[in-house]
Amino acid sequence: MKHIHLPEDRYFGPDPGQKKIAAKLYERVKDKPLVCPHGHVDPRLFSDPDYDWGTPVDLLIIPDHYVFRMLYSQGVPVESLGVPRRDGGPVEKDHRKIWRAFAERFHLFRGTPSGCWLSHELVTVFGVTEKPSAESADRIYDRIAECLASPEFRPRRLFERFRIETLATTDAATDTLEHHKAIRESGWKGNVIPTFRPDAVVNLDAADWAQSVRLLGERSGIAIRGYRDFIAALENRRAFFKSMGASATDHAAVTAHTEILSESEAEAIFGRALAGRATAEDAFRFTGHMLVENARMSVEDGLVMQLHTGSFRNHNQDLYAKFGPDKGADIPVQGEFTRSLRPLLSRFGNDSRLTLVLFTLDETVYSRELAPLAGHYPALKLGPAWWFHDSLNGMMRYREQVMETAGLYNTTGFIDDTRAFPSIPARHDLSRRVDANWIAGLVVRGIVDEEDAEDMIEETAYRLAKRAFKM
Repeated sequence: MKHIHLPEDRYFGPDPGQKKIAAKLYERVKDKPLVCPHGHVDPRLFSDPDYDWGTPVDLLIIPDHYVFRMLYSQGVPVESLGVPRRDGGPVEKDHRKIWRAFAERFHLFRGTPSGCWLSHELVTVFGVTEKPSAESADRIYDRIAECLASPEFRPRRLFERFRIETLATTDAATDTLEHHKAIRESGWKGNVIPTFRPDAVVNLDAADWAQSVRLLGERSGIAIRGYRDFIAALENRRAFFKSMGASATDHAAVTAHTEILSESEAEAIFGRALAGRATAEDAFRFTGHMLVENARMSVEDGLVMQLHTGSFRNHNQDLYAKFGPDKGADIPVQGEFTRSLRPLLSRFGNDSRLTLVLFTLDETVYSRELAPLAGHYPALKLGPAWWFHDSLNGMMRYREQVMETAGLYNTTGFIDDTRAFPSIPARHDLSRRVDANWIAGLVVRGIVDEEDAEDMIEETAYRLAKRAFKM
């Protein structure tokens, strides 16, 4: 029987002195509560106290594009992994067969973040110490299935077991937040809060944009006949989200382009969009303008503003046509921030009432643009290494390229950004170990002393995220 390798000093550097300090720092924070200010966990998990996970495949494979994108890259058809098709076409329904296909290819995840998370998750959440393989697949499947059938593995129980202090979901501007209401009304004490995401209505080239705008009007009770009505409807929905506990908004754009349109220009573009005549340039300019408008709203209502850029969404058109978005086919593109953000920052960058958290998939801008910007403008904070860079090496590159110029306190701490709820502790654990190792390196090089190091690890593990996201 081959066992999962999960040593106590994993992710620490090889230098004995640094490793000793890193272990000491990690020990200080390993059991700290988890603050999760941004992620994609479905709130319905917590609205129903008897929520049923389904099978191990329903939990660990079908919803996790980190898992099936790797298998797809090795020629495994997505249909064979049980991922639903848009057209309702046939996909594999035998979940034990799907699990075997995953287990016999578990070696593909060696050295990857997914491999680290899955190994930690199997051992610490499910008590599985055996490596997944063709030979062990059924035993592991049965063990996980047995766990999932237990009351101790209901989402609310796991939330408490994981020591999650706050978990933010990501919700469309038109969402009724019915599951958040149900959580509140249930009397359960877990703190699950929404995040306002208006991409479907502010990005004119979003799929089904006109339908989303109509729904925005219905949800806000404002008939949207023009641009002013649109702004009023967004403000109405932001207020509703805030009343339901939201502390932040989230915005995705391919680039960080911002510009300030006159009201007549914005009205004209919005009118063309309502008539179905908006151009690609209209969409580009309107998205940039709406980033500035949402910054203005955040100054007024206090919601933290997150901006994620640099992803070419749905690059694999055939996969998108069959299975829809978020299927592991989003690819990083080159970014630029210094010129692109200047219109927004000229208006609001010096206003400390705004907190604008920046994320990018383009690591080349870390030291050249993002760190200098965040190290100057009071409104700016840098989000952590994101998505493809949410990894051992990605986190280290981020620390090395950002910290000297931006400083630790102009960053937000760790954000797990996950759809896979049981992986949350594994992701935070990796981050805490990486930060302990990085800070220990500063100590052994005489850059900070141990007293400062102890304070720094408390910040990265817990305090920075709480302050940045007003939690």
